[in-house]
Amino acid sequence: MLSRCFASLLVFLAAASLWGADAGAPQTLRYAILSSGRVAGSEVETYSAGGKIDTTFEFNDRGRGPKLAVHYVIGADGLPVRIDTTGNDYLKAPVDEHFAFDGGRTHWKSTTEEGQSATPGFYVSNNEFPPTTERALLAAALLKSNGAPVKLLPAGEVRLEQLADVTLEDHGQRIHVTDFAITGLAFEPLTVWLDDDRQLFASPGKWAILREGWEGSNDRLYGLDQKAQDERYSRLAHELAHHPAHPVAVEHVRLFDSEHATILEDQTVVVSGERIAMAGPAATVQVPQDAEHIDGTGKTLLPGLFDMHVHASARDGLLHIASGVTSVRDMGNDIDDLSHLQQQWDSGAAIGPRMWKAGLIDGRDKLQAPAGIFVDTPAEAEAAVNRYAGLGYIQIKLYSSLKPELVPGIVKAAHARGLRVSGHVPNGMIASQFVEEGADEIQHINFIFLNFLASKVKDTRTPERFTAVAANAAKLDLHSKEVDDFIDLLKTHHTTVDVTLATFEGDFNGRPGQVSPDFAPVLSRLPAQIQRAAHARGLPVTKQNDQLYKDSYEAMLHMTKRMYDAGIPILAGTDSLPGLMLHRELELEVRAGIPPEKALQIATWNAARLLKQDGELGSIAPGKRADFLLVEGNPAANISDIRRCRLVMKNGVLFQSAEAYKAVGVQPAD
Repeated sequence: MLSRCFASLLVFLAAASLWGADAGAPQTLRYAILSSGRVAGSEVETYSAGGKIDTTFEFNDRGRGPKLAVHYVIGADGLPVRIDTTGNDYLKAPVDEHFAFDGGRTHWKSTTEEGQSATPGFYVSNNEFPPTTERALLAAALLKSNGAPVKLLPAGEVRLEQLADVTLEDHGQRIHVTDFAITGLAFEPLTVWLDDDRQLFASPGKWAILREGWEGSNDRLYGLDQKAQDERYSRLAHELAHHPAHPVAVEHVRLFDSEHATILEDQTVVVSGERIAMAGPAATVQVPQDAEHIDGTGKTLLPGLFDMHVHASARDGLLHIASGVTSVRDMGNDIDDLSHLQQQWDSGAAIGPRMWKAGLIDGRDKLQAPAGIFVDTPAEAEAAVNRYAGLGYIQIKLYSSLKPELVPGIVKAAHARGLRVSGHVPNGMIASQFVEEGADEIQHINFIFLNFLASKVKDTRTPERFTAVAANAAKLDLHSKEVDDFIDLLKTHHTTVDVTLATFEGDFNGRPGQVSPDFAPVLSRLPAQIQRAAHARGLPVTKQNDQLYKDSYEAMLHMTKRMYDAGIPILAGTDSLPGLMLHRELELEVRAGIPPEKALQIATWNAARLLKQDGELGSIAPGKRADFLLVEGNPAANISDIRRCRLVMKNGVLFQSAEAYKAVGVQPAD
C-alpha cells in the first residue's frame, strides 16, 4: 500500500511540474485567435493539479466556426488519460466526443466513430478544428518520449523536430519560446510554439492563435515558420525534380487531343528543354539518338490539368504536381504570401504548378473574407482594382459582404484594365443581377440556385447560403420558365460558371460515421488521421431532411448538365483538397452527364483558352510548353483513370508521381 501511495505521489508531482500549477493555484492562460490581424475568436486554458486542463475554444469564420469545451486529464508520460469534448463543429453540427484510458485499455466514442485499443497512445480528436491545446499537448508528449515516435490513436504515429527558438520582449516582459514541427498528423509537418513550461504559446500565421498580450509577436514567429517551411520544400525540390540532360521521348502512347476532345492512338511525343519538339504518329516521329525513352504503351498522355479554383498554400504544390495539375488559378489569398509562393514555384525553389491570380475584394464587415482588400467606397474600390492590376492579377473576385452598389464601378474599372470579374454574388443581389451588372463569371453552383431563393434567404454571407440550397434545390423545377430565362441570360452575356461540384458533395452527402463520398475513392491512400476526418463531414441533418439534402446535391449535378447543354462554359475548379479533388471534380462532371472526353477538355484546352494561354499550354503540340501527365489506362473512356497518374512534366521538368505523393504521405493509385 505504501509503495502504491508513493507512486501516486510521483505521478501527481510530475503532472504539477509539467503544468506549472499546484493544488491550490490553478493557472489560466488566454489566447486570441486572429484572422488577418482581426480578432476572430479565443481560447482559454485552465491548468489544475493532477494533469487536468479545461479548455474553451471558438472562432467565427464568416458565420461558420467551432465552439468547444474540452476537459483533459494528462498522465505523467504526457499521454491523455481522459478527454471529454462537447459543443459544435465548424459547420455547427453537435460534437460529443469522449476518450478514456482505464484498466490498461483505451476506448473512445464520438458521433462519428467508436473504438478501443489494448495499447496506449495519444488520442487525436476527430474534429476538423480542435483547440490548439491539443497540438501543444502532443508536442509535450513527444518531448517526454526523448526522440522516439508516439503512437496515435486510433492509428498512425508522430515524430517531433525542433525548428527554432527565440526570446521575445514586449510590455516589459521577456519570454523564451521554441518552435516544434510535428510530422504524421497531416500532409505536411504542423508547427507549434511552446514556452519553457511546454505550454502553448502560439501558432502564428494569417490565421493565428497567440497568447494574450503577445499578439504583436505574430509576424516575427510567422517569418521563422515560413523560413523553415521554405527550407523543407527546397530540399524536396532538389530531391524530386528531375531535370533531363537530353531530349525525352514518350513513345507509343495514347494521346489526348484536347482541342478536338478525342484520342489519338500510338503516338510519340519528344520534349527538348522546356518545350515539345515533336508530336505525331509513332511511325513518323524521328526520336533523337540521345533521347531518354519512356514507354507509353497502354498509357495515355494528356496536357497538364488546370484547377481553376484554388486558395494556394505551400503544401499544395506537391499534391497538385503529383496529381498532374500543372496550372492553377488562385481565387483569393493574402497578397504577400501568394507572391512569395508564386516566386518559389516559378523559380523551382519549391515544387508547384503555374499560377494565375484573382484578387479578392470584399466589404468591411464582421463576416468579411479572411483575406483580400476591403472597400466601402467607389474610390477605395477603384484603387483596389488598380492595385491588383498593377501586381499582374488577371481577375477580380468579388465577395459576399461587398456593397452591391459598388459592383458596376468595379466591373467598369476592371474591364478597363483588361481584368475579368467574378465572385460570390454579394449579399443583397441575386445571380441574374450580378450578370446584368457585367460579371464575367459566377463562383459556385450554390449561387446559381440562390438566384431562385431570394425570398427564402435572409443573408448569403452566412452558412444559410449552403443550408437554404440544401433544403430547396431539389424542389426547383429545372425545366421551368424562370430557369430557362436565367440560362438564356447566362448565354446572352457569355457568362462562365465555376461550379466546384466537389466542394458541395461532402457538405450535402457526408454523414457522421460514414466515409464522405468525395473522399471514398482515395481514402486508403491518405494518411491515417486524414482518413478519420473523412468520416466527420457534412452539414447537420435530421431524419426529415436527410434525403432532401442528397436530392438537392443531385439537383446541382442536373443544373450543371442543363447549363453545359445550353453552351454555358463550365470550369473545373475544386476549392478543396488540392490535386486529388480535381480528379473527383472531373468524375462528378461525368456523373452529371458530361462525356468524359469533354470533361478532360474542360480541364485542359478550355481552361487555357479562358486564361489566354492556349498558344502555350492546354494541348500537346510542337512548340508548346512541355506540361503533361502520363496515366495508366484511358480516362477519355473511364474518367477515373485520371487518378492513375505515373509521370508529370511541368516546363520540361519531370516528376515521378509516386515520389511526390510519398512526400505528402499519400499512396499512389493502383
